[in-house]
Amino acid sequence: MASITVSANTVEMMIFFWESVADREKVSDKYLMELAEHEDLSTLYDEEFSKDSFRKVLSAISNRELMNNPTKKESRFWNLNMWMLEDMDNMREMVKLVKTLNLDHLKDKLSKDVKVIFIPGTTEEYKFDGDKLIINFFKISINPYAETNVTISGKEFNTYIEEKVLEI
Repeated sequence: MASITVSANTVEMMIFFWESVADREKVSDKYLMELAEHEDLSTLYDEEFSKDSFRKVLSAISNRELMNNPTKKESRFWNLNMWMLEDMDNMREMVKLVKTLNLDHLKDKLSKDVKVIFIPGTTEEYKFDGDKLIINFFKISINPYAETNVTISGKEFNTYIEEKVLEI
C-alpha cells in the first residue's frame, strides 16, 4: 500500500513572516534567506523568479517598500503576499484547510508513495515533480457565501487535490 503525505512547511514558515510584518516587526534577511533556501521551494524558481527574487520581494514587504522594475512573477508574488497581510483571517482559514487535509482514503488507489506540498507560489497553479504534487497555496479561494466555499480554480478544494494526486 502506498503512502501519501501532506507538507505545508514553507507555508508555516510564511505564517511567521506574515504575522511579523502585520505586527510591524522587521523580519531578518537571514530568516528570509533560510526560507528561500527551503527545499520545497526549489520547483518555484526559474529564469524569471529566483531565490534572490523570493528574498527581495519579502524584504521589500518587510521594509514597506515598493519593488523597482519587478518581473511579472515578482510582482505577482508581492501582490499575493500583500493579500495575505490584508486578510489575516482568510490566511488562517487557508492554513487550517491545508494542515487538516487528510488524503489517506486515496492510498489504495496509488501505485507509489506521493507527497503533496503546498508552497507560496507565483503564477503557477500546480506542478508535478516526480512523486510530488506542488500546489500554489495562494490559489486556494475561500468564499463563505458560495455553496462550494473552498475552491482551487473553481473546483471544490478536496476534489481538486484528489484529482491531481491521482494524475501522478
